[in-house]
Amino acid sequence: MAASRSTPQDIQILGSGTRYQVVRADSTDMRDWLQKGSVCSLLLQHHISHVGIMEAMPPFEVVRMDQSGTFMIACYEGEGVVLADGQWRRIRAGQACLQPPFVMNSLKCLPGKPWKFAWVRYRESRETRPIVSSLSPVTGAFNSAPLKAAIDGLHAEAGGTKGASALHHWSELVHHYVLRFAQPHQVDTRLWRVWQCAEADLAKPWTLTELASIACMSEEHLRRVCRKELGRSPMQHLTFLRLQRARHLLSVTDDKVEVIAHAVGFESAFTFSNTFKKWIGWRPSEQRNYGR
Repeated sequence: MAASRSTPQDIQILGSGTRYQVVRADSTDMRDWLQKGSVCSLLLQHHISHVGIMEAMPPFEVVRMDQSGTFMIACYEGEGVVLADGQWRRIRAGQACLQPPFVMNSLKCLPGKPWKFAWVRYRESRETRPIVSSLSPVTGAFNSAPLKAAIDGLHAEAGGTKGASALHHWSELVHHYVLRFAQPHQVDTRLWRVWQCAEADLAKPWTLTELASIACMSEEHLRRVCRKELGRSPMQHLTFLRLQRARHLLSVTDDKVEVIAHAVGFESAFTFSNTFKKWIGWRPSEQRNYGR
């Protein structure tokens, strides 16, 4: 399959060896790669745009400059890389990656290595609460088999008899498995206290010592728990929360970049701009072009 670009910035290189199956919520998205997908309008009940299973082969690469919804990828065989938090992260079998909406999303195969994964892509507005919360991991362990089975079942039913009951069953399961990863019920309550306090005062120059004190654990133990539960260090997760708040403020207010930088805890507008570019994909001054 030849390379194609949906915009001058977006990139899609599937490669001749890549195979996939997709189910979409409606037929309004006219991109070529979605046209062979079956349609299941019940996905819209959960604000899901499309789901699928990909057997990617090099030179597979996809870049979406302004992804308009939460994106989850769950690997069941091989490995590939996803750009998350401004760095490339390897996603291997038994792992998942969760990307928030309205950021640059990029994923690709490693040279000479196949990569098999299931994906779920949401369609969310900037005014609604996304799937991703302050306790959602960016990467983590995940058994992809149930999600893959649900997408397989949805694909078979949507392309076959189209029974309403079965389509409802499969679409509910797909959403359920995403929520199981994105909003875990077994999350350490000590982390909940930490991020509740931090989100209430993002302008504060939080230190690792202060965050660990709220959690009633040592700094090293907080690091280990955060790495396990969230796929980030405590300070990286604090940066994530600050940038998500900043992105929202840039979209809904006319405040200057410097004002927003200070409001979310950056002493320097220059540092804020560079960090925003690395993590989100463009500079704060460009956010308003995307967000409005």
